[in-house]
Amino acid sequence: MNKTLINWEDFLKVDIRVGTIIKAEKFTLAKNPSFIIYVDFGELGIKKSAAQITKNYNTDYLIGQQITAVINFPKKQIANIQSEFLTLGAINNGLDDVILIQPSSKTKNGSKIC
Repeated sequence: MNKTLINWEDFLKVDIRVGTIIKAEKFTLAKNPSFIIYVDFGELGIKKSAAQITKNYNTDYLIGQQITAVINFPKKQIANIQSEFLTLGAINNGLDDVILIQPSSKTKNGSKIC
């Protein structure tokens, strides 16, 4: 499905950054299988979010992985946590089959995607 075209100014409003997962745990209170991930975004600090990535990842693997995320959405209450960013991923075969979008080499935490 094609989305509505946006202009350059619209794209510039989206703040996409690289961060490193420093902690990951099962999110037992979530409606759908999820993890709570804690990500170091460098000067922007450590933020947490719920991520429905349990089909392709486990908590041990996630530690130290770099991810990309939108960090300027309003916080969203999910069960008992405030999700502070949106992890970016490619939907493979359905919403439960997500592949993380990651830099191909080590990148400084907080680096802006443009």
